[in-house]
Amino acid sequence: MAKRPSGLTIDTYNAKRDFAKTKEPKGRKLKGKGESFVVQKHEASRLHWDFRLELDGVLKSWAVPRGPSLDPKTNRLAMRTEDHPLDYGGFEGIIPEGEYGGGTVMLWDRGRWIPHPDKDPRKTLEEGHLHFTLEGERMKGEWVMFRMKPKPGEKGEAWMLKKVTDEEARPEEGDALVEACLTSVESGRSMAEIAAGEDVWQSNKGGKKGGRTKRKVVSPPAFQAPQLATLADHVPTGSDWIHEYKYDGYRLLLSVGGGGALAWTRNGKDWSDFFGELTDAAAATLPPGCLLDGEAVALDKDGKPNFQLLQSTVKGGSGQSRPDLAYFAFDLLVDRGEDITALSTLERKKRLAALLEGVPAPLVYGDHIVGKGEQLFDKVCADKGEGIISKKASAPYRGTRSKCWLKIKCIARQEFVVVGWQASDKRRGFRSLHLGVNEGGTLRYVGKVGTGFDTKTIEALSKRMAPMKRDEPALDVPRTARRGSTWIDPTLVAEIAYTEFTTDGVLRHPSFLGLREDKPARDVVLETTATSPSQSDGEGDRAAKRRGGGAKAKVGKGPSDSGSAAATSPSLRDGEDLRTAADFDLRLTSPDRVIFPEDNLTKGDLANYYAAVADLLMVDLANRPMTLIRCPSGRSKNCFFQKHDSGSMGAHVLHVPVKEGDGTTEDYLYVDEPIGALECVQMNTIEFHGWGSRIDPLEKPDRLVFDLDPDEGLGFDRVKTAALRLRDMLADLGLETFPLLSGGKGIHVVAPLDQSRDWPTVKSFAERFSRAIAEAEPETFTANIRKNQRKGRIFLDWLRNQRGATAVLPYSARAREGAPVAAPVTWDELPDLKGANIFSIRDAASLLDRAADKGLKKWGQGRQALPDF
Repeated sequence: MAKRPSGLTIDTYNAKRDFAKTKEPKGRKLKGKGESFVVQKHEASRLHWDFRLELDGVLKSWAVPRGPSLDPKTNRLAMRTEDHPLDYGGFEGIIPEGEYGGGTVMLWDRGRWIPHPDKDPRKTLEEGHLHFTLEGERMKGEWVMFRMKPKPGEKGEAWMLKKVTDEEARPEEGDALVEACLTSVESGRSMAEIAAGEDVWQSNKGGKKGGRTKRKVVSPPAFQAPQLATLADHVPTGSDWIHEYKYDGYRLLLSVGGGGALAWTRNGKDWSDFFGELTDAAAATLPPGCLLDGEAVALDKDGKPNFQLLQSTVKGGSGQSRPDLAYFAFDLLVDRGEDITALSTLERKKRLAALLEGVPAPLVYGDHIVGKGEQLFDKVCADKGEGIISKKASAPYRGTRSKCWLKIKCIARQEFVVVGWQASDKRRGFRSLHLGVNEGGTLRYVGKVGTGFDTKTIEALSKRMAPMKRDEPALDVPRTARRGSTWIDPTLVAEIAYTEFTTDGVLRHPSFLGLREDKPARDVVLETTATSPSQSDGEGDRAAKRRGGGAKAKVGKGPSDSGSAAATSPSLRDGEDLRTAADFDLRLTSPDRVIFPEDNLTKGDLANYYAAVADLLMVDLANRPMTLIRCPSGRSKNCFFQKHDSGSMGAHVLHVPVKEGDGTTEDYLYVDEPIGALECVQMNTIEFHGWGSRIDPLEKPDRLVFDLDPDEGLGFDRVKTAALRLRDMLADLGLETFPLLSGGKGIHVVAPLDQSRDWPTVKSFAERFSRAIAEAEPETFTANIRKNQRKGRIFLDWLRNQRGATAVLPYSARAREGAPVAAPVTWDELPDLKGANIFSIRDAASLLDRAADKGLKKWGQGRQALPDF
């Protein structure tokens, strides 16, 4: 029988507390009925639920990071903590900052627990499992707990809490208790109300007896996940819908309290420094204990929101004066300490309007209309706005994406002249059409359209354009757009839908609607207002770029640390031409050599792919020791790994000295700018794999990678389910993760780290976590590297997290049939994806679009501490 670790006794409870500073009850065994249980919601360094069972005069205790789940298929991590005294179970209030467990404590549930009649809980607790029934105010029915197998010498105890299938279980609503039960069973208060001035355990002061006192400083409400809107193609009707202007800015939650204010992004990142004007205004004009949801915008000279102006402000663009900022508040989650998310949209907005009455700019109430959404939409679109948000008036606030909030976007459409086509990768037809518009007596190039065609349309257009060929285009075209293009006489007119023009005068999100036979090409001009890109003042440089053939993207160095995708994202946008290897002045030998024989793709095709996505690749590749997979004879012949500098690479392929385990020092390869990566391609590199750390600091990893490698014959649906399961278990420990399609059969689950832990610590965490999960869910996972041990399971490869080990990097090509690439995706879209190799080097434009527009801007960002486990 396993002996209970001494670190979990009541003595440990006492040792962790200074009872001269805190009036928490001193640990001691008391005589009780032996059947009470209590759950305390505890917001300390991380929010968690403390689950406590009375046994032998103390409260046996576990910390459950995500709270109990009512779904029997869901195991919730429960970390065993030290025993607590019985009278601790009655506490609700605040533990002062600086003290052990400092934060807000709520009495979330309480009642009676009944051990299984055939099992002695004292014995089974020591053995590592418990089976019991709860008769609480919230938690009811049968439950089980089991301890995961520890690593030899490990001190901590990781358990799992699981609901047994019975009449109290809710298989499809596991989070129902956590989401719905937001107040105390003792006082009826929310966490915000408890934090806003109620009981505090603190030390003696001024010779008076210590005890509970009133807290005068109201803390800012904690971050809550914002509600997200679902894209819709029409405006909903009826009186139960309200409609708001869709602001073109950054989503922000403003939290007021503690003498100041905080600004959080939709992902919980603290952007208070970026928006100091807004947080200062909130702190000065709003009462403490409020949490507002809204949009931060930059206003142009006409007082209209301008997203590009806001982007340059956040990125700290040089040489620019800071524009006027405004915060349009459209929802209220916490009102002076009261959580009001359960109220209807209209009730919350009434509270918000009252809160902001008389408050001056830059804080602005985001008004709405009831009904008449189509009229508002038409007006917004006529004013060149982005669209509207429609909200269910009677719905509560939910921190997730739902159809209670809908977003309807405006789309512009007009005629353009067809001036040529770009060849398709297929044997017949075309990939896209080149477009122009009459301006100042000549045609101006406005980009390409590559969507909106079916097979029949492509065949008909190809036949129509064939006799119209000409040697040179009828207008100035960017050099990078000429490759693979055929030009025609500018006589055909096409109607195109699009969202907007970029600042360089190129169509954004164009889609082909059809040919217009009723309008001659000479009459096709841009239908714009006086402030359109083609007519605005002070646009000399942009106009020159439009006339002279497109702006070439600036090539900069990648980040030296964990980096920001937003800071290094490509300047190429939808409709603009992709960069090629020629744009980097790379001397590429044998560009026509076929390296993907099944797909007839060449070394030049691969180099151009890497040139197009260079900025995306460099986010993770830059300044990271790397291992290359080089294939001089093509992907299927004589490929080999290279990680050391042999002097054969280009001048921009650098090396860093690394001390090996045997005491020797070897030079490892790395690059710090795109030209270095392209020089590797020139030397026949297909794949880029990287360490889990940068070259500085080399010994502190900046990411944690779990490679889900399925057994032969295991379907991709099983891999997706396992990845989502792993996401949830890591979230239980407080780690945000991101999914990466490997380009093969598996998925990588990636967690960015703050580089505060060394290699042995990170490796130990990865191994212990993987083995614990494999022990808890052996039907799904194995942590054994041997293939004969998988047998229908998924190998949870934790070995990627040791010093010197590498993992394929985002946007790296793979030396496999189909020329696939490792591609970042979002958790929301993962369930609908058909495989881990659905993107290839042919999809550079699509990958660039996704990185900018598909919720991937924040992929892999964040600096997280490795949790204790």
